[in-house]
Parts: sequence; C-alpha cells; structure tokens
Amino acid sequence: MAAAMDWLPWSLLLFSLTCDTRAFYVPGVAPINFHQNDPVEIKAVKLTSSRTQLPYEYYSLPFCQPSKITYKAENLGEVLRGDRIVNTPFQVLMNSEKKCEVLCSQTNKPVTLTVEQSRLVAERITEDYYVHLIADNLPVATRLELYSNRDGDDKKKEKDVQFEHGYRLGFTDVNKIYLHNHLSFILYYHREDLEEDQEHTYRVVRFEVIPQSIRLEDIKADEKSSCTLPEGTNSSPQEIDPTKENQLYFTYSVHWEESDIKWASRWDTYLTMSDVQIHWFSIINSVVVVFFLSGILSMIIIRTLRKDIANYNKEDDIEDTMEESGWKLVHGDVFRPPQYPMILSSLLGSGIQLFCMILIVIFVAMLGMLSPSSRGALMTTACFLFMFMGVFGGFSAGRLYRTLKGHRWKKGAFCTATLYPGVVFGICFVLNCFIWGKHSSGAVPFPTMVALLCMWFGISLPLVYLGYYFGFRKQPYDNPVRTNQIPRQIPEQRWYMNRFVGILMAGILPFGAMFIELFFIFSAIWENQFYYLFGFLFLVFIILVVSCSQISIVMVYFQLCAEDYRWWWRNFLVSGGSAFYVLVYAIFYFVNKLDIVEFIPSLLYFGYTALMVLSFWLLTGTIGFYAAYMFVRKIYAAVKID
Repeated sequence: MAAAMDWLPWSLLLFSLTCDTRAFYVPGVAPINFHQNDPVEIKAVKLTSSRTQLPYEYYSLPFCQPSKITYKAENLGEVLRGDRIVNTPFQVLMNSEKKCEVLCSQTNKPVTLTVEQSRLVAERITEDYYVHLIADNLPVATRLELYSNRDGDDKKKEKDVQFEHGYRLGFTDVNKIYLHNHLSFILYYHREDLEEDQEHTYRVVRFEVIPQSIRLEDIKADEKSSCTLPEGTNSSPQEIDPTKENQLYFTYSVHWEESDIKWASRWDTYLTMSDVQIHWFSIINSVVVVFFLSGILSMIIIRTLRKDIANYNKEDDIEDTMEESGWKLVHGDVFRPPQYPMILSSLLGSGIQLFCMILIVIFVAMLGMLSPSSRGALMTTACFLFMFMGVFGGFSAGRLYRTLKGHRWKKGAFCTATLYPGVVFGICFVLNCFIWGKHSSGAVPFPTMVALLCMWFGISLPLVYLGYYFGFRKQPYDNPVRTNQIPRQIPEQRWYMNRFVGILMAGILPFGAMFIELFFIFSAIWENQFYYLFGFLFLVFIILVVSCSQISIVMVYFQLCAEDYRWWWRNFLVSGGSAFYVLVYAIFYFVNKLDIVEFIPSLLYFGYTALMVLSFWLLTGTIGFYAAYMFVRKIYAAVKID
C-alpha cells in the first residue's frame, strides 16, 4: 500500500519490467506435463462474497463429497486469506470428453437437501457467494461476453470478452432462489512439441466454467452415473425453497480445447481483467504533478534559504540581524528533545520496519517472484520480512532515542517491539473472534495464532533488542547547534499553523499521486480480484517517498519560520496526513462501491481499514520525519551561530 516517484533510467527499466511481468515465472515453478487420459485433479479453494467479506470452506455447503476428504497443507498466507484447499469428486481426464456425469448418485437417486441445508444454500445465494475451484493451480473463471457497440446493428456489435473469478453459486429471480447444479468445465491445453517417436504431452493453460441451473425433472440419469441434459433452452432452473426439503442432481460435463497459449503465459487471462492503460495515465499524471509541484516548492525553498543564510551570515549589520524574525532565532531550541521521546522513537522504529518490508516486498513482486500463481506467497513473505526487519527498526529507534537524551534503552526496545505489533495483534484478535462466531474459514486457527505469537516473541522481539542495543551504543546524531537551558517562548501562531490544517495541506499531494492505484488495491482486497501490477506500484511507491519528503520539508520550514520549534511530533503527525485521505477514500469506497449492509462485515471492513490507515500513517510519517530531520540539521549547519 504505497506510492512514489523515480528518474528516467529507472522509468525505462520499470517500463520493461511492468510489460513483461505477466510472462515471468520464478525458477523452480515447473509446469506439469500430462499424457492422454492422465487424471487432472479439480480442487476447491473456498466460497467468497464481496457483500459479506466472510470466506467459507467448500464443504460448509452440502456439495457432493469424495470418499476421502484431503486438505492441502497450506502456507501462512493461504491460511490468513481463508483458503482451505480440498479435493473434490470431479473426475477429469486429460483430453477426455464427458458429456454429462452425475455426482454422488446412489443407484440413480437424487440428492436430498434437508430444510436446514436448503436454508443455508438459499442464504449463501442471496449473499452473492462465488465458488472458487482450481485445476493444475489455475483458478476457474466464468466468461462474460459484453457488447461494446450498443447503438449499431446486431451484426456490427463487437464482443468484449471478460472473465470473473470463480462462478456464482446461484441466482435469484422474482423472489425465487435458484442453484447452479450443473457445471460445464471447459479446459484448454497446449500440446508440447516433441521429438519423433515420443508420446505427446499436454499442459493445462486455461480453466473455464459455464454454470447452469437445471431442475431435477429435466435431467435423465442412468445407473452408470451418466446423464442426459435437455436440449436448448427447454429446461427450467433448479429452485431451492428454504422452507422445505429439496431434491436435485449435481452434475458436470468436461470439454477440452487445444490452445496456442503457452504455459508461461497462461495467467494472462486472469491478470488482464482490468485496463492497463489507466495505470499508465495514473503514473504519468502523478509523475508530472509531483515533479512540477516538487520543482516549484524546491525552487522557492532553496532561493528563500539562500537568502536567509546569506542574511544571517552577514557580520557587518548585527542590529538588522538581531531584528530578523525567522528560523535562526529558534536555533537554541530546535533540537530540544520532545515530550515522550521513547514513544516517538518506538513509532519511528516501527515505521522503518514497515518501510523496509514494503520496499523489499514490492521490489521482489515486481520481478515476478510473488505472482498470483504462488498462492499466499505475498502475505507469507510480508509477515516474515516484517519480523526480520526488526533489527533495522530497533537500530534506528535506539540511535534516535539516544539522540533525544533517552537512558532506558531496554524499556525503549520493548516498546519498539510491542507497541505497533501489539495494536495490530489486538485489533486482529478482536475481529477474529467475530469471524470465529460466523464459522468462517477466514478465522485464523488457534495453532496459527500461536505460531504468529512465537514468531513475534521468538524472532521479531530478539532482533529488535539486538538492533536497539547497537543503535543505542552508536554515536548519536550530530546536531550542529547547542540547545539552550531555558526554553524560548513561542509566539502566538496563525490559524493555518494549526495541526489539523497542516495534516489537510500536507496529505493532499501524496494522496493525489497514488489514489488511482489505491482503487485497484482496494478492489483486490475487498472484491476478490487479482493484483499483479507491482511494476506500477513500485513507481507509485517512489512517487510517494519523494512527495512525502518534499512536503514534510516545506511544512517544517514554515513552522520554524513561525518560531515554533516543537516540530518533532508535529512533523511526524503532519507528514502522515495522506493517511487521513486514505481513511476518507475508504469510507467513500464502502458507501459507493460495496454492497455491505450487515454489522459484522462492516466491522471487518472498518477494522482492517483502521489497520491500513495506521500502517500508512506510520510509513509516510516516518519518511517525512527523517527527511525533515536531515533538512533541519542541514540548514542549521549552514549558518554561523554565535
């Protein structure tokens, strides 16, 4: 979650990376070659809905089950995402057609759903749940054909083919609820070129489904579990009445087609669901705006500073210098330690930890090593990196704490290791209790929670202590001027120097540079979309770093010119002002884009949004603070102090 800017050589390099990222695969992710009639296993991942934000495992509904249910061993990221990958009874053979097959048929008898099961299925359908299956690690997709030329003749209409993830569990029509009980699987294979006298091998390159609702009376099943579907549109859909028992067949068919798509490009279908052009417009717009404003601001400040420093360094006109008002007059107080230096240094240490983690994750993902094909890899990598970056967070916090005349380094290290992670864990634990109450697969299991606690106290905390110890022992930052014993009186400030006004002014530029990319990130999180444009995200992250740094320098300069030397906390808060706009945008997105009406989904949305806003404030506040600190040290080192 971030945004920022870069120079021309980087832009050219990243342009090539963003163009090629879809076809890039990590060494070691090897394709699976199938021979004719080899079994292709269909697995279920979960059920999801953007209306409830509560994932459920596949067999939480009364689907047909295989003789033995086997769950896949999952990584940390998959568990946190709510994935529960499990085998299904679908029998699919490579390049072998099936016209119609009945699932869980006992001597030609239909499946009977109890009243309770019928009510649960009906509830899930009305909540717009999607079913997610995978074949050879490829997620199933439903083809949507949209016509772009609406005004022209039917013959001139152009089809715009799009895909949505998974398939709808069912649909409602005139207050009646219908279940998709027949699945038409369409799998595409790529035939590999081989030498003579070798058997052909195939690779799965696309997995589509056409869900249908066909009532019991229209499906003719025989004793061999084969069935016959009605021709054309003569059939009626399978209604689910939540007030009584329902009888139905679960059926499926399999169709294979040859494709020219190679295995390395097979994810393109899923990753080109959004228009890439808008990302380029966003990047170009952000780069132009930020460079233009940054250039103007830099020019004004540099020219003003040169003039200030020249005036302050004149020794022949001492009286005029004494009458000057401005930032030089607070030189004896500008490096006076603020209130609560331990908390400030702890928050900045966590900000450094976040910055290092996000930078590495985005860069590695940009190289294609955390593609969606590596299920859960992004979240797993982020969790472990945050733990291991504790040594850098501890080092920076320890050195800053010593610079601020702190002495209790052990307590400071514990505060750094537990303050931000403790807030995150506390909020997640409370939300997890509500998810547990809903029996959702999104609830983190107790063993996983214990494992996360062990990682926190067994990896992150010792590393923070280690970094803090060396940071505290290192020479503190060299401040160019001495601090007076008696604090200077601060004059009355103008209205525009108010802290909240500063947050509004400082936050608009970084947020404006990244809000389009924020829309795609929100869509990926809350609407079950794939996000993979990490090349763009890296550019936006650089833009964010540059804009936060520059706006922070401008704000601290104005504050010091107003003879207010209490800049430490104020600059940290103001530099994170774009987090306020992220919060406002999240509320706008909730009201206008999502169809969430229940209490628990709303609580989950705003709970996780609070974590995002807090993390974003820490990140941008830390970037702005260190930029302002370097700026303040630089300008006071340039003037002659008596």
